[in-house]
Amino acid sequence: MTALYIDADACPVKQEAERVATRHGLRMFVVSNGGLRPSQNPLVENVIVAEGADVADMWIADRCGPGDVVVTGDIPLAAKCIEAGARVLRHNGEPFTEANIGQQLAMRDLMADLRAANPLGMQGGGKGFTKADRSRFLDALERELRAAKAGS
Repeated sequence: MTALYIDADACPVKQEAERVATRHGLRMFVVSNGGLRPSQNPLVENVIVAEGADVADMWIADRCGPGDVVVTGDIPLAAKCIEAGARVLRHNGEPFTEANIGQQLAMRDLMADLRAANPLGMQGGGKGFTKADRSRFLDALERELRAAKAGS
């Protein structure tokens, strides 16, 4: 049975994901280190994991599999979920796939190396989350859930 897993710490689309999962009648796991308001939706399970690096990621990676959809911005987690057979989306709707995950991991490592080599020259942050990103996410999540439920 298809399930939706949300890497919830710093996820800007939890409410949108809940609406789509509810419309499909799917279980949704909202996984975090705490500090989130629990949903009253009976289809949503709020999972609070112990503090520590990557504990929420490990919880998701250990449970997801073929037919599931994972929403995360964490590239190493995305790679583990793809390896487990799950479909994976970024918060802005961009998919992580077998075809692009290697490049994503390499770019992540390159950027980490650049920041380490020149910490004063590289500013963090990135672009903000827009209405277009939210809309793109909703469309992509709908497509991925339908495909996951169909088994394709």
